[in-house]
Amino acid sequence: MGDDMTPEQTLVDAALRSWRSNMDRASKFFGSLTPEELELEVAPARNRLIYIWGHLTALNDAILPLFVFGQRRYPELDDTFISAVDHAVLQIPSGPELKQIWAELDLVLWAEFQKLSPSEWLQRHQSIFPEDFVREPHRNRYASLLGRTAHLAYHYGQAILAKRRPRQGVKSTERLSG
Repeated sequence: MGDDMTPEQTLVDAALRSWRSNMDRASKFFGSLTPEELELEVAPARNRLIYIWGHLTALNDAILPLFVFGQRRYPELDDTFISAVDHAVLQIPSGPELKQIWAELDLVLWAEFQKLSPSEWLQRHQSIFPEDFVREPHRNRYASLLGRTAHLAYHYGQAILAKRRPRQGVKSTERLSG
């Protein structure tokens, strides 16, 4: 911890570094996939990589009103990637479309995250009523960021494994590395 940072600032900095690291890894991974790779499933008859990317994109969009950063920019993503299961919606955004939306939301969220002071990170998010927040002060922006980061890391891990999983009829000599 630097001499100029309070313990609270250090905790916020660590959480933001974790978010940034996970977003950068996911951006690089998903953004580099071919259209064919985006169709890979995490397991047979399970979510495709494009669906996972869309799901994470929709959830990032939902952070805007949750943290009082403004209105959602792409609420229509919920119908495809939150409310419906994969393959239930025939027309979904393409990889290039998701890449553009993902990148835009990443820039907006990161800029907004940087503006919050440690005390603002400890304020309630909008999915909890003020009277409930009095009883449950841990339901704040900071805790929500930690949860969103863990969710992102979970799905990123799924996606990595899906890409590495041998395809039917294809022999794989590649070993998983740590």
